[in-house]
Amino acid sequence: MRLVVLGCSKPASFSFPKSPINPNPSNRLPARSISVTTAGTEASDEPSKAVLPLLRRRLILLRHAESTFVGSRVKDHERPLSKSGRSDAMNVARKLEQMGWIPEVILSSDATRTKETLQIMQENAKGFSGAEVYFIPSFYSIAAMDGQTAEHLQRAICEYSRDEILTVMCMGHNRGWEEAASMFSGAVVELKTCNAALLEAAGKSWDEAFDKAGLGGWKLHGIVKPDSP
Repeated sequence: MRLVVLGCSKPASFSFPKSPINPNPSNRLPARSISVTTAGTEASDEPSKAVLPLLRRRLILLRHAESTFVGSRVKDHERPLSKSGRSDAMNVARKLEQMGWIPEVILSSDATRTKETLQIMQENAKGFSGAEVYFIPSFYSIAAMDGQTAEHLQRAICEYSRDEILTVMCMGHNRGWEEAASMFSGAVVELKTCNAALLEAAGKSWDEAFDKAGLGGWKLHGIVKPDSP
């Protein structure tokens, strides 16, 4: 992982290592297409010029579950989940699965508490185990940089995803995850530990979805919490 500082007046830029943890090609959705025949005319072999409908793209921004405080004996990056955090991760995974919000690509911070949150979710929600998973070290550091997380997540999603991928989950930390959810949706979003913001936007690709929605244009579908009904 490289951190390249472009100068004091410019934010740090990060390169994204492309190394899937558990790629599962069979989980990829087939590209959608439509065939249109105008009444009174014969279908031809020429490619259809019909305009394809914009696909709904879903983004889950999940803050890691509660971690234990172990003082100076363990670095912040290595803090494990608490007993309550493990239970919360299980509950949120099951709720997302029941709602049908199953990620096909998961981009996660490489901090211990985030990895453990994901592991528990995969163990308790079968759909999560089929996702492609990438651990991105910069997700840990970018969350502490004011106002930079939303742009960073956008770049990562467009880099790792594909047009046929419709649901992506990004797992990380505050304050960046709250800021990103608020900037994308245009609403004030509070994400306590193991809260997931559900966002939607339309586009034939992730690039187009971000371009069309811009900042503040993503629909906030809701916030999933461990203790919510």
